[in-house]
Amino acid sequence: MKNASSAIAIHRDALFGVAFAILAAVGFSAKAILVKLAYLDTVDAVTLLALRMAFSVPFFLAVALWARTTHAEALDKQDWMAVLGLGLIGYYLSSFLDFLGLQTISAGLERLILFLYPTMTVILSALVYRRAIGRKVVAAMVLSYAGILLVFSHDAGMSRGGIVLGASLVFASTLSYSVYLVGAGHAIARIGAARFTAYAMIVASAASLLQFGATRPLAALDLPLRVYELAIAMAIFSTVLPVFLLSAGIRRIGSGNASLIGTIGPVATIYLAHVFLNESVSIQQLAGSLLVLIGVITVSINSKNGAK
Repeated sequence: MKNASSAIAIHRDALFGVAFAILAAVGFSAKAILVKLAYLDTVDAVTLLALRMAFSVPFFLAVALWARTTHAEALDKQDWMAVLGLGLIGYYLSSFLDFLGLQTISAGLERLILFLYPTMTVILSALVYRRAIGRKVVAAMVLSYAGILLVFSHDAGMSRGGIVLGASLVFASTLSYSVYLVGAGHAIARIGAARFTAYAMIVASAASLLQFGATRPLAALDLPLRVYELAIAMAIFSTVLPVFLLSAGIRRIGSGNASLIGTIGPVATIYLAHVFLNESVSIQQLAGSLLVLIGVITVSINSKNGAK
């Protein structure tokens, strides 16, 4: 009887883990939709990012205060430098470039480009740690980038102005986030995932607010109520909740399974963009998305297994 109840508890825990990972993936995917909806009004990337971070930071401050009571070991100078540098690179710069890129490209293309981060992480790790890249991984990366080119050519054919610049900015955002992932492993192991994430997000929020204060007048905050509602939704449903849902999911089903479930992100974005933004869905887009998904999943699996 005890074994049966234990098995049920494990099964229930796994189901919760899957549900949390799915909700996190959808939440992260919805960010692009909310940004594009906000851009329908007269708001720029700097102001919108500042609003998102301003509404997010109270939650991360609360987590930071909680983390201080659960971690006895204080951060040293090296730890603080890691938090500062990685917070600026991985959260502030990556988010800012992404918001800029979304001004001129579709939400579907943006999510697919962001989804390339495992391929960039593999390349950066190979350069930094001198790790060989296996043949299967190389082939999978070629497949992924071929899929991006397919979706890019479709969007370019739709005559969207500034698509090259927008795609380049989002690509740079993905590269920035990949640099963060490569450099964050040691810091997270020493500081703790929740504490590191909270501190890094506070750094990113401060940078976003300082950028707004230095480059925009207070009159820039005279925006329609709709923009504030979207910024609050972005902060709660596409920033704070997904971060903690993903952590909860990883604790229950492991990072590998959570990453694989995260592959629904681009699909969710394409669907949401079609429903809320009237973005077209063509066979060419679906084919390109499928190539990216297959390639990234293959890279993730083979990189973890060390396959050649």
